[in-house]
Amino acid sequence: MGSTVKGAAARPLRVGVVGVGVISQQYFEHFPALPGLELTAVADIDVARAQSVGETQGVRGSSVDDLLAADDVDVVLNLTIPAAHAEIATRALEAGKHVYGEKPLAMSTAEAQPVLDLARRSGLRVGSAPDTVLGTGIQTARAALDDGLIGTPVGAAVSWSAPGHELWHPAPAFYYQPGGGPLLDMGPYYLTSLVQFFGPVVRVSGASTRSDRERSIATGPAAGTPLRVDIDTHVLAVLEHADGVVSTVTVSFEVWATRAPLFEVYGTSGTLGVPDPNRFSDPVSIATADDREWRELPVTAGYADAGRGYGLADMAHAVATDRPHRASGDLAFHVLEVMEAVATAAREHTVVEVRSHVDRPETVPAGATPGSW
Repeated sequence: MGSTVKGAAARPLRVGVVGVGVISQQYFEHFPALPGLELTAVADIDVARAQSVGETQGVRGSSVDDLLAADDVDVVLNLTIPAAHAEIATRALEAGKHVYGEKPLAMSTAEAQPVLDLARRSGLRVGSAPDTVLGTGIQTARAALDDGLIGTPVGAAVSWSAPGHELWHPAPAFYYQPGGGPLLDMGPYYLTSLVQFFGPVVRVSGASTRSDRERSIATGPAAGTPLRVDIDTHVLAVLEHADGVVSTVTVSFEVWATRAPLFEVYGTSGTLGVPDPNRFSDPVSIATADDREWRELPVTAGYADAGRGYGLADMAHAVATDRPHRASGDLAFHVLEVMEAVATAAREHTVVEVRSHVDRPETVPAGATPGSW
């Protein structure tokens, strides 16, 4: 398979997209600017929709089975709902293809571990969103921490909240079923960032709840349809990192308004205002012991003007140069285990040890592109 060829002259990885829902449009928007990738096919459980999207993108639209069997697909971009992530990833690997998927990696670590094991046995790559953390926002914040601009980090605080995704998403039911909720939907952005900053999490505690308010779809053809809620919608966690930093994380679908800071890191000589890790390029701010007025930091790291798909392009370059890729399956597995541990801690009112370990990925240097690190 051409995708295993090493070196700068290796041809682009040919990409087949499985799942052409809402998020796929953000990937399609950035494909033309991404080196090392060539979109060749799209598929969906709704074949007619896949054919329509394929026509728009100038590629073949087909069934999922046909795409997985195709000779002109080297890597499957898995944009299905969370409940299908592990199944599609497994089938892609069994077909000899790399796989890069939306978050979470799987519904559970029990589902995810066989996927990673199969990839290792097969000599194939597994990558996973979020790749937003590879943009200039989170990467500049990481560089500031590594450079000691706020001294030694002591703690971090995250507070992400919204009333609920049903206010904007036309088909939001899966957000309120197992595999969804604020923890598995939004948690990966913040937890992946925290691991980028401080390394792996070793221990967690947490609490969670849900309200009894009635929810219904607010937009699209199904507007007015009631939603069943089978997950907790307000989650709090305390994370202990291997380097001693303690992070607090609150994620919620229950908040109509808030004044809580979104993301801050506290150090011995200052505070870092971390931008939204669901975005690529928002600015980083800092206030120090010497100057307690907030000021914006210049960009010092990260892929500039990035968008969804940069993690896949980073993986394609890693395949070509035989290097580790940054948005890796191992990192996504660790984040998934942390989220699983938070849910267990909340349910059982206990402290849970995290068994997996992952190294911090390489920082993305300023000025880098996915085709040159």
